[in-house]
Amino acid sequence: MGAICPKGKHSKGRRDRRRAQSWRIPVMSLVTCPKCGEIMRSHRACRKCGTYNKREVLKVAE
Repeated sequence: MGAICPKGKHSKGRRDRRRAQSWRIPVMSLVTCPKCGEIMRSHRACRKCGTYNKREVLKVAE
């Protein structure tokens, strides 16, 4: 039975810090588009000019 039980009591702070990590809200990473300079989410096509990785992947109606 020794491996089943923990060796000591964890404090409420340690328990709450562990539980808080799984419910973290991720922060969006924003970058500027290399072609037009618009702020956009990383690893996605630019909504203004339609480029991704220096190639045009979307046709944007202007």
